[in-house]
Amino acid sequence: MNYPLQINFKILAIAQQLSLTEATGNLIFYVKQKAFKLKEAVTVFADEAMTRPWFTINADRAIDFRANYTFTDLSGRPFGSMRRLGKKSLWKASYEIFDGYQPNPVGIIREENPWAKVFDAVLGEIPILGVFTGYLFHPSYLITRPDGMPYLRLKKQPSFVGRKFTIDKLAHLDQTEELRLLLGVMMMVLLERARG
Repeated sequence: MNYPLQINFKILAIAQQLSLTEATGNLIFYVKQKAFKLKEAVTVFADEAMTRPWFTINADRAIDFRANYTFTDLSGRPFGSMRRLGKKSLWKASYEIFDGYQPNPVGIIREENPWAKVFDAVLGEIPILGVFTGYLFHPSYLITRPDGMPYLRLKKQPSFVGRKFTIDKLAHLDQTEELRLLLGVMMMVLLERARG
């Protein structure tokens, strides 16, 4: 994949939708979250027309802080999973990404500066000023191995309405672990965007 990768949310959609593209503009995948579901349900497509499903991501329980999100391929086999790290995520978003056979984590996502999210949420509630928070505060997340070696960095980009993120590569990854980490990052972005 040609880095940096770009995540762009579709602005006018009932259900959250986002695309992940390479620096060259090639689509890697298109993600659609099912609307009005108590349990998170996400489909990852290989095309923007949403005709070729590739993976599904489903929560194991409804509206729970420690829900487990399982990545399943088209044949129904588990490809990986992720979960929020409970109380640690109240202040600083933290998630673990697992291979298809838990409980061995293969990656950890950690918010680098939680103050950016706090100021974004507080100032976002102030009339007129709230419109500009998308240009003022840019949370970033570091994706590492369990031993702390950095793999990827995700950073929110300045934007008014549509949310844009950039993913930079910090270390070599094989294709399977790269895809598993990117699925985890996509799910984390959907969850954190809902939090504010």
